Amino acid sequence: MIHLYTASTPNGHKISCLLEALEMPYEIHSVNLGDGDQHKPNFLKISPNGRIPAIVDTDNNLSIFESGAIMLYLADKAGKLIPKDVIGRAKVTEWLMFQMGGIGPMMGQANVFFRYFPEKLQPAIERYQNESRRLFEVLDIQLAKNEWVAGEYSIADIANWCWVRTHNWSGVSTDGLIHLEKWKDKMYEQPGMLKGIKIPHDRESVLKNKDDEKKFIENAQKMVKK
Repeated sequence: MIHLYTASTPNGHKISCLLEALEMPYEIHSVNLGDGDQHKPNFLKISPNGRIPAIVDTDNNLSIFESGAIMLYLADKAGKLIPKDVIGRAKVTEWLMFQMGGIGPMMGQANVFFRYFPEKLQPAIERYQNESRRLFEVLDIQLAKNEWVAGEYSIADIANWCWVRTHNWSGVSTDGLIHLEKWKDKMYEQPGMLKGIKIPHDRESVLKNKDDEKKFIENAQKMVKK
C-alpha cells in the first residue's frame, strides 16, 4: 500500500494524478503546510527536507521524498507511463528534470513574489514570470513536434502539466502558445487527472471564493516566512 503525504500544490498533484492514472491503491495523509506539519519530527523521518509530497510504500518498507523520484519509482513499480528502453526512458527523464529544475522552481518563485510576498518587488516578479514564460515557449516548441512532451504519454506530461495548468496563479501568460494550450486542455481528458488535482482538497473551488482565497494566501505567506 502506498501512503501519500501531500497538500494541494502542483508538486502534490503530480503524485496524486500519477497514482490515479496508474490505478494504484493509496491512502491520503493531508499535510497542513500553513500549520507547519511539514516541520514536525514524524514527517521529517519520511521527508528529511520538510517538503511535500512524500510516500511510504509498506510493500517494500520504503519511504521516498522529492516528487520526481517518487514519480520514477511509482512508474517503475507499475510498469506504466515510462518506457522500458534506455533511450525512451532517458527522454522521459530529461523532460521530468526540465520540470523539476525549471518550470517548478521558476513558477514557484513567481508565486512567492507575485502572490505571497508582502512587498511587490517588480523586478523579481518580472524575472520569474519572464523565465516561466520562456520555459513555456520551450515546451511549446517541443509540443509542435510531438503529441506528448517526451514522444509518448508519460510521467513527463503529468509533471509538467500539474504546474503549467496553474499559470494564471503565477501571472504567466500562455497567449500564442497554441501547441502548449492544446496539450494542456487534452491533459484534462487523461485518466486520473481530474480526480488527482482535487486531492487532498479541491483548491480551485477554494480559490473561487474571495474570503477563502485570502485565507489561502495568508497561509502561503506563513510558509514564505518559515
